Amino acid sequence: MRAAYRLMAMLAMLPILLLDTQPMAAPVPCLPGQASALLQLKRSFDTTVGDYSAAFRSWAAAGTDCCSWEGVRCGGGGDGRVTSLDLRGRELQAASLDAALFGLTSLEYLDISRNNFSMSMLPSTGFEKLTELTRLDLSDTNFAGRVPAGIGRLTSLSYLDLSTAFGEDEMDEDEENSVMYYSSDEISQLWVPSLETLLTNLTRLEVLRLGMVNLSSNGERWCDAMARFSPNLQVISMPYCSLSGPICRSLSSLRSLSVIELHFNQLSGPVPEFLAALSNLTVLQLSNNMFEGVFPPIILQHEKLTTINLTKNLGISGNLPNFSADSNLQSLSVSKTNFSGTIPSSISNLKSLKELDLGVSGLSGVLPSSIGKLKSLSLLEVSGLELVGSMPSWISNLTSLTVLKFFSCGLSGPLPASIGNLTKLTKLALYNCHFSGEIPPQILNLTHLQSLLLHSNNFVGTVELASYSKMQNLSVLNLSNNKLVVMDGENSSSVVSYPSISFLRLASCSISSFPNILRHLHEIAFLDLSYNQIQGAIPQWAWKTSTQGFALFNLSHNKFTSIGSHPLLPVYIEFFDLSFNNIEGVIPIPKEGSVTLDYSNNRFSSLPLNFSTYLTKTVFFKASNNSISGNIPPSICDGIKSLQLIDLSNNNLTGLIPSCLMEDADALQVLSLKDNHLTGELPGNIKEGCALSALVFSGNSIQGQLPRSLVACRNLEILDIGNNKISDSFPCWMSKLPQLQVLVLKANRFIGQILDPSYSGDTNNCQFTKLRIADIASNNFSGMLPEEWFKMLKSMMNSSDNGTSVMEITYKGNDMTISKILTSLVLIDVSNNEFHGSIPSNIGELTLLHGLNMSHNMLTGPIPTQFGNLNNLESLDLSSNKLSGEIPQELPSLNFLATLNLSYNMLAGRIPQSSHFLTFSNASFEGNIGLCGPPLSKQCSYPTEPNIMTHASEKEPIDVLLFLFAGLGFGVCFGITILVIWGSNNSKQQA
Repeated sequence: MRAAYRLMAMLAMLPILLLDTQPMAAPVPCLPGQASALLQLKRSFDTTVGDYSAAFRSWAAAGTDCCSWEGVRCGGGGDGRVTSLDLRGRELQAASLDAALFGLTSLEYLDISRNNFSMSMLPSTGFEKLTELTRLDLSDTNFAGRVPAGIGRLTSLSYLDLSTAFGEDEMDEDEENSVMYYSSDEISQLWVPSLETLLTNLTRLEVLRLGMVNLSSNGERWCDAMARFSPNLQVISMPYCSLSGPICRSLSSLRSLSVIELHFNQLSGPVPEFLAALSNLTVLQLSNNMFEGVFPPIILQHEKLTTINLTKNLGISGNLPNFSADSNLQSLSVSKTNFSGTIPSSISNLKSLKELDLGVSGLSGVLPSSIGKLKSLSLLEVSGLELVGSMPSWISNLTSLTVLKFFSCGLSGPLPASIGNLTKLTKLALYNCHFSGEIPPQILNLTHLQSLLLHSNNFVGTVELASYSKMQNLSVLNLSNNKLVVMDGENSSSVVSYPSISFLRLASCSISSFPNILRHLHEIAFLDLSYNQIQGAIPQWAWKTSTQGFALFNLSHNKFTSIGSHPLLPVYIEFFDLSFNNIEGVIPIPKEGSVTLDYSNNRFSSLPLNFSTYLTKTVFFKASNNSISGNIPPSICDGIKSLQLIDLSNNNLTGLIPSCLMEDADALQVLSLKDNHLTGELPGNIKEGCALSALVFSGNSIQGQLPRSLVACRNLEILDIGNNKISDSFPCWMSKLPQLQVLVLKANRFIGQILDPSYSGDTNNCQFTKLRIADIASNNFSGMLPEEWFKMLKSMMNSSDNGTSVMEITYKGNDMTISKILTSLVLIDVSNNEFHGSIPSNIGELTLLHGLNMSHNMLTGPIPTQFGNLNNLESLDLSSNKLSGEIPQELPSLNFLATLNLSYNMLAGRIPQSSHFLTFSNASFEGNIGLCGPPLSKQCSYPTEPNIMTHASEKEPIDVLLFLFAGLGFGVCFGITILVIWGSNNSKQQA
């Protein structure tokens, strides 16, 4: 029986044994159609760009199996169909994505990332044919346009990457010098109008990377779409996608999430606590958003999280909790948030920590020595205005550090010599603190340093620039704003090799001669020698130092007398500042172009011939406070297309204003020509699309009327034509300018009444809805001050609008603040006219007023008691009128009144005896024969016990602002000036 069973078993095995002896079937070679599609794709790339030869070396036209070509794989079924194509990182270039790709319908894996498709559109059709795709990577491919709907039909897709990589590099640590850079030559322009449409069928998606894809049209629905349609998501990476709104609750349903990257968006609201319940979460990157509220400390105690980055969320507050030894944190950044408190000593439990960024002003106390136990730490950044003590000695224990930053902090005292032991450092930034003493020479031992920032401290002593030649890797050096004396050094001319420094800032370093070491720094792109005592001519070789041109060339606030070169400088300078020197002669112009030119406060006497030829890239042109004479050359019109600010004020210019400056002002926003000798009339044919925000022509001899076409300048905020010879009536028609805040007509030849006598109050033809400053002094206005007009000054009444109204000019993504108007500063000046009648009592409703001048008119009647409602009033001048009655007892309650002039009227009675009124001099009340009592020497005939009123100020008087025009005639000096603050926030610097 056993033998029978054995026989049956052997018979059963026979087919298998027979199969094993059969020869294996050969795999089917690549199908001809598949090879043909691949070769067509190959031909679409430029043969001269990137790694073309290596990428396609094995791609032969005939005789080889395409399944064996590099980057190509075929299916395991041996059917000759291509299932994988990998061309990533070859830096290839093509005009577009060839449609031949969509013939490879068996593709499961497609990666063509880090190649350049020249900003072409992704094909609108074709992707839907690749139904087997599980991985699609189009990152850093420089595609543009709408993401095709076909990608949303790839139901097998588990990995989708359409992102463009970017990074942020701070050349200098001051906020205005941060630079955004991108990995591709152009910024990606892909956009997804509806995430819901894209993701509806992508139910298997696990990884979604859309960095720099425009998702702005999705509003606050972006996270609901992911939670609803892609429940298996593990990675959400959507930085720089113009996302807005909060992180929605529905995201909590994605239980597999391990990576959340949402940085560089406009997300708001609180950071939700449910993120702590995502048990697989390892990366939480939320930097550069607008989150607010208290950050949940439980998230910081999440055991699996390796990265938490909250940088640049100014609305987020919180404290660092006690950390567990079970934490896996490798990177923690709360820089530029509102975190506060002390650093817990338990931070030493973070054994895996490599990056610790605590750059927040609210940190206080002493730095815990336990940080010195974090042996793996490669980056340490600490701020805190309330931090106390000196540079801790345990810093020298952190020998793995490559980046060490203490900035905007309260630490003081000298730097320890042991800092020279941190030999792996590539960046040492100790700025805007209170460090003192001499810079230790041991810093020169840090030969790997690329960036050394020691500015804005109290360092003393002499620094020889030649000594830094030992640091051959150094590219960024900032020693500005200390108490140092910086010199070339004895061996500066004989040093054989210099580091390739590209960024050098030596402002306020007591430098007395132009540094000779600059002869050898041919890579220099940023140079700041401002606020020194350098005299004489700028060396001619200085203009030829940089081989690539300058992004910044700042020699302002020195004692230079000559540019030492032909006025046409042989260089490109993006930001060029020669202001506040003693330079004479012709204004120099970088003939290769410039974005910002500032020549103000020198002794320049003329503009170069055809200078506008070199202004095609210029946005700001400032040459105020010089001695420039002659006419404004009509050739300036050639450069008007890009200019956004022109300031030629306080010179000796004559002749007419070139008509193009107003009539072709499509880009020009600020034009200041005040305090010259200009004549003629204002250009009158201003076109629609006028971009002007500020026009300042005061202190000239301009005649004629105000051009009615000014109503085309819908963005106009400031108009100052004071101290001219304008003959016109009150410009009610200018109320059509919706942004007008400052109107200065003083010292001209205006006549008539403010409102036409036939005005019935049922029209809006004189309502200046945003007017904050109205100066019509020293004209020939007459009639009564119309109560109806003061009713229309709504912006001077109670409002929640506080702070600063800012005019901004944008250049290549830079927000450049051009002028500021403090919106809490509200002034009216109608002095030196022929107004008569009583003062309208409804002026008391203009409760935001800070200054009111009605002097030198023929006003009669009493001072309105309603003036007691003007609680913000700082200056009141009613002198030289015919006012009668007593001084209202309400006036002493004006706590901030610093200047009062009621002289030369017909006032009578006792001067209110408040402690506040006693601070005013006799001059405030003289010329009123009926007034009596202190501070006047005249005694009242009915003496009574004075009722001394107390005066309690709740706040300090506001600082007086300088404005674009001269004083407004008050007892205190109000004026206006242009502030130009340029920076390179979020822009790509060009050398």
